[in-house]
Amino acid sequence: MTWVDGVRVGHWTDAEAGTGCTVIVPPPGTLGSVDVRGGGPSTRETELLSPMTSVEHVTAVLLTGGSAFGLSAAGGVMRFCEEQGLGHQAGAARVPIVPTAVIYDLGITANARRPGPDDAYAACQALTEGPPQMGSVGAGTGATVGKLMGQSGWCKGGLGVSTVRLPGGMTVAAIAVVNAFGDVLDEAGEVLAGAWTPERGFIRSSRYALTEGPAHPRLAADFNTTLVCVLTDGTLTKVEAAQVARMASAGLCRAVSPVHTPFDGDVVFCLSTRQGPASAFACGIAAAEVTSEAIRAGVRAATSLRGVPTAEQRRQI
Repeated sequence: MTWVDGVRVGHWTDAEAGTGCTVIVPPPGTLGSVDVRGGGPSTRETELLSPMTSVEHVTAVLLTGGSAFGLSAAGGVMRFCEEQGLGHQAGAARVPIVPTAVIYDLGITANARRPGPDDAYAACQALTEGPPQMGSVGAGTGATVGKLMGQSGWCKGGLGVSTVRLPGGMTVAAIAVVNAFGDVLDEAGEVLAGAWTPERGFIRSSRYALTEGPAHPRLAADFNTTLVCVLTDGTLTKVEAAQVARMASAGLCRAVSPVHTPFDGDVVFCLSTRQGPASAFACGIAAAEVTSEAIRAGVRAATSLRGVPTAEQRRQI
């Protein structure tokens, strides 16, 4: 698998508790923006990524479990980056800019463990360059999908990665943490992993909701989010990075259904290391592709945890 030069990724995983976090540290000078589509996001520093704000450079991105409690873990990333001399020079201090987004994994952990600053610091100590490990690791440890029928019908989600090298030399990659309310669809549009019942197997949530009506979705409303970080060495402006993040959200629509619901906190970051050619158009098209592929890879690489089976295990029942 190709990779974006200079981008390091580290996981901290507590498989016993069912939670974790993933930190992404790009080279200094990396520019970033964000697209928030879900109706229930939980984030930190995303407003700073708006094209309307003055700070352009992103020091690191943290994706983590723990719901809103997990936002505090960003302090550990800031501590690590400060020790490394990384951050935005602001008068007397160099301030690390660490946009953060969380998934709600408290349902699978029974609220026994939430990532904190020391855990995120440990993820920073595990930073390596190259494609990170996929599956039930890092922020994807406690991820689940297919929530329409309640916890008895969940499938295990996870963290997935996909990359592409374009003919002009640009590399575009995506890291996805797949914890969606909806089903994950394969390349043919069939259910890869999703809501399941013993009588009917995978029920195809969108169709079921339209034709039969679910139990009130609020029963399963607080457990969902898909997080994506698009990475490219292509040279983008901050406005173009926002546009690429928006185009990448189309990849969620291809791979998750229903998507961007009132109960999901879907967020897509885009980081540009600005070391390669400039083409927001090509980068955006590629970003949508690698996003959908990373989402599928996340559930394919997932392993069963705390009694929640994988999609493949569901098929064998």
